[in-house]
Amino acid sequence: MEWQPDEQGLQQVLQLLKDSQSPNTATQRAVQQKLEQLNQFPDFNNYLIFVLTRLKTEDEPTRSLSGLILKNNVKAHYQNFPPAVADFIKQECLNNIGDPSPLIRATIGILITTITSKGELQTWPELLPQLCNLLNSEDYNTCEGSFGALQKICEDSSELLESDALNRPLNIMIPKFLQFFKHCSPKIRSHAIACVNQFIIGRAQALMDNIDTFIESLFALATDEDSEVRKNVCRALVMLLEVRIDRLIPHMHSIIQYMLQRTQDPDENVSLEACEFWLTLAEQPICKEVLSGHLVQLIPILVNGMKYSEIDIILLKGDVEEDEAVPDSEQDIKPRFHKSRTVTLQHEGGEGEEGEDIDEDDDDDDDTLSDWNLRKCSAAALDVLANVFRDELLPHLLPLLKGLLFSPDWVTKESGILVLGAIAEGCMQGMVPYLPELLPHLIACLCDKKALVRSIACWTLSRYAHWVVSQPPDSHLKPLMTELLKRILDGNKRVQEAACSAFATLEEEACTELVPYLSFILDTLVFAFGKYQHKNLLILYDAIGTLADSVGHHLNQPEYIQKLMPPLIAKWNELKDEDKDLFPLLECLSSVATALQSGFLPYCEPVYQRCVTLVQKTLAQAMMYNQHPDQYEAPDKDFMIVALDLLSGLAEGLGGSVDQLVARSNIMTLLFQCMQDPMPEVRQSSFALLGDLTKACFPHVKPCIAEFMPILGLNLNPEFISVCNNATWAIGEIAMQMGADMQPYVGLVLNNLVEIINRPNTPKTLLENTGTTALTQTPITIGRLGYVCPQEVSPMLQQFIRPWCTSLRNIRDNEEKDSAFRGICMMIGVNPAGVVQDFIFFCDAVASWVSPKDDLRDMFYKILHGFKDQVGEENWQQFSEQFPPLLKERLSACYGV
Repeated sequence: MEWQPDEQGLQQVLQLLKDSQSPNTATQRAVQQKLEQLNQFPDFNNYLIFVLTRLKTEDEPTRSLSGLILKNNVKAHYQNFPPAVADFIKQECLNNIGDPSPLIRATIGILITTITSKGELQTWPELLPQLCNLLNSEDYNTCEGSFGALQKICEDSSELLESDALNRPLNIMIPKFLQFFKHCSPKIRSHAIACVNQFIIGRAQALMDNIDTFIESLFALATDEDSEVRKNVCRALVMLLEVRIDRLIPHMHSIIQYMLQRTQDPDENVSLEACEFWLTLAEQPICKEVLSGHLVQLIPILVNGMKYSEIDIILLKGDVEEDEAVPDSEQDIKPRFHKSRTVTLQHEGGEGEEGEDIDEDDDDDDDTLSDWNLRKCSAAALDVLANVFRDELLPHLLPLLKGLLFSPDWVTKESGILVLGAIAEGCMQGMVPYLPELLPHLIACLCDKKALVRSIACWTLSRYAHWVVSQPPDSHLKPLMTELLKRILDGNKRVQEAACSAFATLEEEACTELVPYLSFILDTLVFAFGKYQHKNLLILYDAIGTLADSVGHHLNQPEYIQKLMPPLIAKWNELKDEDKDLFPLLECLSSVATALQSGFLPYCEPVYQRCVTLVQKTLAQAMMYNQHPDQYEAPDKDFMIVALDLLSGLAEGLGGSVDQLVARSNIMTLLFQCMQDPMPEVRQSSFALLGDLTKACFPHVKPCIAEFMPILGLNLNPEFISVCNNATWAIGEIAMQMGADMQPYVGLVLNNLVEIINRPNTPKTLLENTGTTALTQTPITIGRLGYVCPQEVSPMLQQFIRPWCTSLRNIRDNEEKDSAFRGICMMIGVNPAGVVQDFIFFCDAVASWVSPKDDLRDMFYKILHGFKDQVGEENWQQFSEQFPPLLKERLSACYGV
């Protein structure tokens, strides 16, 4: 007997569906309660599917809504559905996939996918064969509905479809889909390509077996009159470029010609998809070879795509000049992510933290239109191509640029300024001759009457900040800074934002060059405090923090402190403990405290107390949540991480003066808990703080060492590279304070450290991001342990001396390097045999010192001469023959060997 609804029940469900479309919130709430009650009755779901599939007399929105409520129930409770209910729903879905209404077909498709996502593909064996069968139906609706459902299944379960668990249904599905590329209906053709496209990136075997047919079929559809089909063809070619470029190379010339046309397609969805092709091609090694001949066509197309469309201008309120008094809406404000503190070392050549300047949102400054669009894609493509072709791009660009930059039409002029910014990185060398006259023009554009021109000029100028700073300050730095500071006080919020970001970039490049202008800069930034709405205030904190990082202790002047601190502290007092705006403010204060050092003392007490409170509150909330997850919410641990980082900034800035604060708080107890937090970022920041407190006020740390050391040892796990790095650094700082008392703890950490220093491949990418911090902190700490406990560490000398030497030769002379090298010398004293085989590496590391302290130089001298005397003159001659000429020269000049 098939299930039939009870008439009264059906009317009740229909009434509920009608009510749920009411705009009244009270009604909505009542509906929610009613739904929860009805969900106690399993066959309530039968009523929902019945309304969706059988009640053809009801209006479509009500039927579709019934299906969507059912979908939510499947998502939440499917495992509790009685088998009869589940079977009835599945049967109804398959029987009605060809409903005459496109809305109902789509709803059924969504419902089917939701059921399959509950692991039901395995237990619903007839689903795929039936859907594939229905594709052959003479009835268009049935064919289209089945394809719609299949497309959703392919999107959601692409991996499962290729697995043995289902006997690899793809082997049948892919050839079947390919047949439909020639179907007379554009909607069906489009579904067919979209289904196959799901399997390109994963290189599904069934698709690879049919790859040539697939590519031929795509070429056949290249000029399809339907824009959705053209979009899917472009998308397929872009993905094939990533995974099967070998198959495209024979046709590359015609593919490029095709993509040049499509990038200008009248339908923006198609042109955007095609524009992605250039971005992807730029990453392929063959890019230069295949694209050189086409630049003459491509460059004007990309440049043309960089203009704002009329829609963009409306959305960006391009005609609104003054909006600074309009409050921000909350959804304008993107979530911020705090970058936890990582202790870094200074390398030869670069400033401390390498890889810091990779700005995530550096593509262009339309952040508020964060939807990816043709303008952004064209700009990004030009940027990456400039990095591939370098100055070879300029002959195609310069003739266009002049016309753009000096155009009377503001939209054209704006796009020219964007072009100039997009090529800044790749074509810098070739642009240098033009910059002396271009920069004044760009600086003049900062005063343009159109806000969108002013804001893009800020961004583009920031891309040339490095060059500006390399010139005499009066030529460009001073005029640029003066105008940017005016823009920080612009009446338009977008311009304020662009100017603040650009100024932060300029600060990073100019560093202490800004010192003469500090008073003027601070006046502007402080004035902006009173002027800015919510979103830009957050960017202003960043500009102030970056300023503090860039000028350091030069900020510690009474007049500067008087200007800067009152507004920051006023904000600090205004914000509640649970307000996320504390993050950027805490980060900013952390930089300011580090820069001001003793100048921060008058402000430190309340700041310190609050940070401790934030840590304590977060830990307490985490504990309640762990014990009763049903009653409490999980805390946002960012509050704790940012607070720990600010405490680090205070300890680093105030040094010994932090002693009093630590003495009067329970920070050591809290730190003990934070160091064991399951979240890596919390541990990372707590180890940084531990190291900073060790340096600033060791007497408070010392009583905890016995409890802390085992935790530090457990975190020497290079899987979490920054956690491992900070733990390693803290161990080294503790060793320097403990001296010989470190002896009982050496065993807890030494084996792990030696293992880390010998890892053959610390992942390259991580090294690049963290400026090889992972490798340098380890040898420093091993050296420091050897310095305080040479007897304990030196027996392992032979196991780490070579990687130790090779990684420390790249570090600049500094305190950490000094203590590490003293340690290695003492260990060689205890175990000279440990260095014999790798002595050439030791010589090389010694030669990397520019000016060691006198007593360290003596230690080097003794070891070098001791070795030479030991082996005898003749052997030394043979040995030193292997030295590169430069090393030979250094050693004979500095140490007379």
